[in-house]
Order: sequence, then structure tokens, then C-alpha cells
Amino acid sequence: MDENRTHPQQPQSTPPGAPVPERPAHAPFVTPDGATVWPSGTASAGGGGYGDPGAPPPPPAPPASAAPAGPPEPVTRAGHRRRRARGPVGLFAAVAIVAGVIGGGTGWVAGELTDGGGNTATTAVAGTNASKALDGTVASVAEAVRPSVVEIRATSPSGESTGSGVVTTSDGEILTNNHVISGASSVEVVFSDGKTASAEVVGTEPDLDMALLKARDVSGLQAARLGDSDGVKVGDQVVAIGSPEGLTGTVTSGIVSALDRDVTVRRDDGEQQRPYGGGERWPFEFGGGEYNGEVGSDTTTYKALQTDASLNPGNSGGALIDMNGRIIGINSAMYAPSTAAGSSASAGSVGLGFAIPVNEVREIMDELRSGSGG
Repeated sequence: MDENRTHPQQPQSTPPGAPVPERPAHAPFVTPDGATVWPSGTASAGGGGYGDPGAPPPPPAPPASAAPAGPPEPVTRAGHRRRRARGPVGLFAAVAIVAGVIGGGTGWVAGELTDGGGNTATTAVAGTNASKALDGTVASVAEAVRPSVVEIRATSPSGESTGSGVVTTSDGEILTNNHVISGASSVEVVFSDGKTASAEVVGTEPDLDMALLKARDVSGLQAARLGDSDGVKVGDQVVAIGSPEGLTGTVTSGIVSALDRDVTVRRDDGEQQRPYGGGERWPFEFGGGEYNGEVGSDTTTYKALQTDASLNPGNSGGALIDMNGRIIGINSAMYAPSTAAGSSASAGSVGLGFAIPVNEVREIMDELRSGSGG
């Protein structure tokens, strides 16, 4: 190997007393008498050193093949050396970290990636209100949907009935069961915040036991999101919200127990014989049996979602909700056995509830709004 490439020499004819030529930092040079001098001030051969003739001999020079020494690596606490990411490798690693947690912890990752060397800067991340965020729990679904479910009080010559309803527009359209308001002379709606409003019946569809109300002089309501009941599977977790026994905003939960159950109910055309709710159960037929009283001769049958979520009198017209916070059914019928033979009193829910699939309701919405149903 060319020695001059490794140890470049100064000219040999430097006049006595002339200034020593400048040399690069950390580089050796050759004195006029042929000695190689290193920056430490010691000479490798040929007599005295450049700065101290009596200095001890220096350590051996590095081999000619060794690469020039670079700047020292940074030293961290306890003498450990920090690894440097070279080139794009560090960037790829950071991108992978961000991609791995995006949607759940983006703000945290952004803060961690910019918080180096004592930098306390944070990155703001826009998002939805945490109180309305759905995380797959019953609590989050209840908090998100409860403002969209109301209590309905219907007064008729026979008395007062209590049911539930689902807000579908911000200006007060409300879905409920037809049997909740059938034959009513006046209807009042109680919202989740306790405020009330009178309502009128816009349209009914007795064949599906559905009705559409319009609350008067209201605005800014939180409308429920309608889901897809065709995508529901047996075993899916669901939440029910309604006003059983007049207890507004009651939340229960369970699963979808079965699909396409043929449920037969009274086809109520407005001549309600007695109020339902407040201890009474809407009569229906299922699987060849008659429950909660006589259905009568004028009936209608629809295919229902069956659920074991607890439903009681007053839940009729309320919401059956999936874990994404979307309405998949309108609760319509429930069964509970008598407490004793011959007793008119009834026991609580035994997990046999039925809901009208929301896709069936979608198909008649235009008819309900036009008042042409029934």
C-alpha cells in the first residue's frame, strides 16, 4: 500500500526557523529530521518529539489499512453508548410503530416520537368526544343511544298506557309500536333529559304493528342510527333500551336468541279495548301457543328477532341495539308466566322477547310519513 496515502509527509526542505505548516486535526506529520509526529505531541522515531524532546515513546501507529477514526459515539448515563439509527432504518421503524397503533393511540405515539432529549412538546389529535365513543361495552352503547329513546304516554277513554319510542330525526319523528298509541286521544313524549312534548300520530301500519309520531315544537334531538337487521346473527350481543313500568331509559342486555320467529299479534286498527303497559302485557302467539291473553280474531304475523335481553311492559316500541350503537329492531312483544295458577299477576321477564327487524321498518317509512299506512 502507498505509505504516502496513509501518512502524508511535509516537504523535506523546510528552512530553519520557518513556521510549521498547518495540518489537519488528528493527522500525523513528519518533522525535518524524518520523525513522524502524532497530535499527542510525541514522536514515533528519529529523536525528540515536536513538543517535548524528553517525552516517552508513543504507542505503535495504527496499521495502514485501518479506517480513519471518526467522531466518538455519544455516551449516555452509566457509560453506555447509544445506538444510532443509520439512514432510513430509523424512519421505517417509527412508521411501523405509528401504523401499529393508529386509531387507538395515535396521540400517545406522536408524543413519544417527539419527546426526545427533554423535549416536552405534544401533538394534538382531533377526535370524537370520548363520552360518545363506542368501545364494545354495554355502557358505551347505553351512553350513546339513550338520548335517542323516549317514553310514550298515551291516553285513551280506557285509561293510560306506557310505551317507548325511537327518535329518527332531529325535529321529532319517533317510531313506536302501533299498539302503544292505538285508540289514544292524546300522546305525550318524555325525553331522556326529563323534558316533555305533546305528539301527534302521523301514520300507522297495523300489519307490522308500527306507528310514526311527530313531537311538537322540538328541535336539535339526537336521532338514532338505523342498522342492518339482515346482518344480525344468532349469538350477537345486543342492548335494549326502553321504559318498562314507566322507568324511563332502562337499559338491559343479552344476545340474539333466534332469527325469523313467526310472531302473531292483534291487528289493532285504532279500537283499543284496554291500555297496555303498567303491568299489562301485549298478547301474542308464537309456536302454536297464546301468551299474555287472547289475541283475538283480527291478527297479523311478522318475522321477529328473538332476544333474551330483559323486556317488560313499557318496553314496547323501544330500541334493540347492536354493539356498534345501531338500531336493529323495535321491541314489540315479551312473555312472562303467571306467578300462580289462576292469578292475574305476572312474574318478571324470563328472557323471551321479540323485536321487529329494522329493515322491515325501513320499507314502510315512506308510507308512515305520508299517513297512507293502515
